[in-house]
Amino acid sequence: MSGDDETQEQTIADDLVVTKYKMGAEIANQALKTVVAAATAGTSVLSLCEKGDAFIMAETGKIFKKEKDMKKGIAFPTCVSVNNCVCHYSPLKSDPDVILKDGDLVKIDLGVHVDGFISNVAHSFVVGVTKDNPLTGRKADVIKAAHLCAEAALRLVKPGSQNTQVTEAWNKIAKSFKCSPIEGMLSHQLKQHVIDGEKTIIQNPTDQQKKDHEKAEFEVHEVYAVDVLISVRLEDEDISDILHNLFLLSSPYFSFLLGVVECAKHELLQPFSVLHEKEGEFVAQFKFTVLLMANGPLRITNSLFEPELYKSEHEVEDAELKALLQSSASRKTQKKKKKKVSYRAVWLMR
Repeated sequence: MSGDDETQEQTIADDLVVTKYKMGAEIANQALKTVVAAATAGTSVLSLCEKGDAFIMAETGKIFKKEKDMKKGIAFPTCVSVNNCVCHYSPLKSDPDVILKDGDLVKIDLGVHVDGFISNVAHSFVVGVTKDNPLTGRKADVIKAAHLCAEAALRLVKPGSQNTQVTEAWNKIAKSFKCSPIEGMLSHQLKQHVIDGEKTIIQNPTDQQKKDHEKAEFEVHEVYAVDVLISVRLEDEDISDILHNLFLLSSPYFSFLLGVVECAKHELLQPFSVLHEKEGEFVAQFKFTVLLMANGPLRITNSLFEPELYKSEHEVEDAELKALLQSSASRKTQKKKKKKVSYRAVWLMR
């Protein structure tokens, strides 16, 4: 590969890049389904993380076999974060294991890459909930709030829109459900080999974060991992307490790497800290990867949210947001229909 080729950024303007994103997304979606299906009461979190990672490695090993030098596999390790654990929990065999039980609110988060093009996905659910026995109460509220925030973002993360519009929508939706977005968490633009690109969407920023966070406009041919993390407290507390309740633990996933402290010091590795809210609080997460195509946003990874499982007494109150959520998230079908009509018209003219 020449130096010029290396410096030229590959984007989804190239069909082959879109194909690589879609292939990774299909594996990510299937990995998510596999882990969710196995996440029943009595199952260990470690076994679920191992299952997800093994699935990703096996499936990515089957594609682009002739391209010997092409890197592919895990872009983000399978994480299973339970209840008040916010994100990034992926334990070692030597760590104390967490065993799932009925009523646990579980977040599964993972990422796949094909040639450095990353597809991320995360999903939340409560263990043991069925259609015959749907969930009500605060856990249902927080899951529904997070799901609707993700749906709003799908309609707002499009060329010409601003990242601040997404932040505002998330705050309003969460408030409708008496929940709160986790303060200062970021969604990132994705680029080849880059999981945390420059353009970001911030959740629930403080006044200082509002000043510091860069306003940005979404553009055609960009890719984003939209990550929604919403918190609920079972007892009424002042929202300003949330930041004080967050604490950091070093990520167990990275601790096995030789010389990890040295690597982190020289920025060869970037640790993802495990975050927790305090005991008795619950966090829901939904994450999807979206390609900003010329004919509209294309979501390539999907959660497995089933609305009939979660019943909330709350709903979105803002008229504009209600209209937004009821609008179609895809312009693809309309485009196809138009093409069909014009093609038929040409055929009849002949």
